[in-house]
Amino acid sequence: MATQQKVGKGMVPKHAQLHAILVDLCTNQLSPGDALPSERQLCLDHGVSRVTVREALSQLVADGLAVRVHGRGTFVAERAHRSELRLASFHEDMRRLGLEPGTVVLSIEQDAPSSATTAALRMNDEQQAWHVRRLRLADGTPICVEDAWYSANLLPELDSADFTVSIYDTLAARFGHPIDRAEQTVGAGSASSETAALLGVRPGASVMTFDRIAYSGDLPVEHAYSWFRADRYQLHMTLADR
Repeated sequence: MATQQKVGKGMVPKHAQLHAILVDLCTNQLSPGDALPSERQLCLDHGVSRVTVREALSQLVADGLAVRVHGRGTFVAERAHRSELRLASFHEDMRRLGLEPGTVVLSIEQDAPSSATTAALRMNDEQQAWHVRRLRLADGTPICVEDAWYSANLLPELDSADFTVSIYDTLAARFGHPIDRAEQTVGAGSASSETAALLGVRPGASVMTFDRIAYSGDLPVEHAYSWFRADRYQLHMTLADR
């Protein structure tokens, strides 16, 4: 497969020119899962060295636009899901994106929370909390590992709830605590061995980290940590000066 654009002479390095051509190929001409031209073909098409081709392909992989499969070649990566920065459950967020949400419940147990969670949920040091760990899916693909805490005093029967559906819907309909606002911090990190195994990525891969306290009125109901695959999830926000 030959690309339409060509690498030429000029101020821009050849590997940067080829990278721009490959970005256009991945985003505008090919579909996720399609194979990119081989290294040899790219060398022939653009009159560049294999070192230049490999440098451009490495940057493409680092951008999350392509994946390399040993012995088979380089392929267009799956598109990242782009979420609006708004208050919504995972189920609502995925359905708005046209994806089918799924959940694997990893564990539900009552335990002593950390000091950060105790403070977030306004508990005292003697109180226990429900610790719920879930793997969240989008169209069957692992997207997020969620580690959430809920006061056992506030929600004594929470362990009997169905955690494969939206917990926010359950909190509103069954327990009378609709979530109407949240405070959330977003960061970047690397996947631990356990998180990587659950998400299907290599240990140390980039993940987006979320630390959220969800409220019903003035009452803190949930303190959740989440780790999202950085190659499958993006945040979009609209900014204004007023």
